[in-house]
Amino acid sequence: MLQEKDMVSDYLSNLNSSLASYAQIIAQCNNQQLRNTLIQIRNSDEQKQWEVYQAAVQRNYYTPASQAEQQDVMEVKQQFQQGS
Repeated sequence: MLQEKDMVSDYLSNLNSSLASYAQIIAQCNNQQLRNTLIQIRNSDEQKQWEVYQAAVQRNYYTPASQAEQQDVMEVKQQFQQGS
């Protein structure tokens, strides 16, 4: 029998995988109506992912990495801005 922690972890993993798949499919979709539908589904799954993630952290099922220092965030931001 799966423990709650295992079920939450599995569900979160599946959501994360789905979100990555949506990005690829949306980027290649030529039908605007289908694209909009997929974007709505992706947005809904992103909200679910955030809620499940928050629940996992609250229940100590998941320990997030330590927060990045502000200087590191600014360096990454600058790298992305220079590349665009």
